[in-house]
Amino acid sequence: MLLSDLTWPAVQALAPDTPIVFPVAALEQHGRHMPVFTDSLLLGEITRRAHEQLADRVLFVPLMWLGNSDHHMDFAGTLSARPRVYLDLLNGLIDDFVRHGFRRIVIVNGHGGNDIPGKQAVFEARQRYRTTPDQLLLFATYWNLVPEPHKAHPDLQQTRMGHACEWETSMVLRLRPELVVDLAQTENVPFGNPFEPASRGWVMPDRSVPGHVGDPRGATPEKGEALFAAFSYGLVSLLERVLAWDGKSWEG
Repeated sequence: MLLSDLTWPAVQALAPDTPIVFPVAALEQHGRHMPVFTDSLLLGEITRRAHEQLADRVLFVPLMWLGNSDHHMDFAGTLSARPRVYLDLLNGLIDDFVRHGFRRIVIVNGHGGNDIPGKQAVFEARQRYRTTPDQLLLFATYWNLVPEPHKAHPDLQQTRMGHACEWETSMVLRLRPELVVDLAQTENVPFGNPFEPASRGWVMPDRSVPGHVGDPRGATPEKGEALFAAFSYGLVSLLERVLAWDGKSWEG
């Protein structure tokens, strides 16, 4: 089910245990070779495929394209909700769905900068609704829903998600190849070790002059399709666990 297609009485008639999927992504620079709408394009395709399999059991909300992208603001075209504004936005959206009576809310993320405020939002919301044990609030970043996504295609070289990298570039090549430009002119920007396991505050110019991280030169549409299939499977698997949850247990 698509929220955008329903009337308010139709939404009101849904069972309170209907999972609500709220996709959140970004509009930000993706190097010199990729469109600024990359994150939203990719998550939109992943949720579209998940909806095809779960259309009669799960309610999908329109994708939120504005994300927390302050660390990319040195690059033209990036739009960002400041971190605390974004945190308040997510909390408000959770409150809206709870007010409408829904008990299973899943925020699905497609942008790394949303990860920390997204986890904080569901943590804070659970404290607000601590007296309702059957309230399930989840935040999930799609590339973390598959144990080893780099095994989706035998020729994938990258072992983790970067930025405008082999993975993302491959998926855009599969979805909108006309939007990828000057791929042969890109270079490898290593991930490096930014004082790990500590978490370092950073802005993109600290890491990359062109704005990407990883090596997009090996990207192909075939790798992109394999990644789409893997990530869509991961999302569907998570939602099936949400559907099967008994409303009280810690595990799901």
